[in-house]
Amino acid sequence: MRISIDGLCMSFGGMRVLDGFCFDDEVSTLAVIGPSGGGKSTLLRILGGLQKPTCGTVRVDGVSVEYDERTLPAYRAQLGYVFQQGGLFAHMSALDNIVVPLCQVHGFTKEDAQGRALELLERFGLAESAAKLPAQLSGGQQQRVAIARAVAPRPKLLLLDEPTSALDPVYTNEVLDLIDDLRQDGMRFIIVTHEMGFARNACEKCAFLADGKLSEYGCSSELFGNPQSPKLQGFLARLLEWR
Repeated sequence: MRISIDGLCMSFGGMRVLDGFCFDDEVSTLAVIGPSGGGKSTLLRILGGLQKPTCGTVRVDGVSVEYDERTLPAYRAQLGYVFQQGGLFAHMSALDNIVVPLCQVHGFTKEDAQGRALELLERFGLAESAAKLPAQLSGGQQQRVAIARAVAPRPKLLLLDEPTSALDPVYTNEVLDLIDDLRQDGMRFIIVTHEMGFARNACEKCAFLADGKLSEYGCSSELFGNPQSPKLQGFLARLLEWR
């Protein structure tokens, strides 16, 4: 999938979060890293059709994304999106959190939706939790349900916004292992993450955002092994200081 971004800007209350961001490449597995406030989550929300940019253009496989509510639902339906803390419906069971969007958004029959949901819950080690509400699940289980919901309609691209940010190390590894399993099955994704080991070892490419711009981009192994920009060198040095 080719993603082309030209001159993307986004401002909130006079503060520019993205400042002329540009990107053009084939995306298979891409990690987006950088300091807090650098525009990572904002970029992902714009790519997901959840936020309209102040200016600039986004093209996916040569087709412009029109930030118009008449056309956005069809665009969003091609994507899977996982939020920082899952975004599950609190009043629905794990099973229904997957089934209802499949029926209401993607046109599945209830029978087919239940079959697909049960298949994923079994695969993700959640079969015994199908009837539980989100509040009855651990943080790691909630995120696994959220990922199951996102991949259930077989999206063209999965977008993950810091899916482990609220998890302890054990649950973090559970979720990252699951994402890596999806990668091995051929799922294309973009992940905003602070997990540098995953970004380096599980993602083909890596983008470093700082001050609303693409500061450095390339193959993950090269970017981590030989960072070129002073900003990335300093960012990685700070992360490794206590490791």
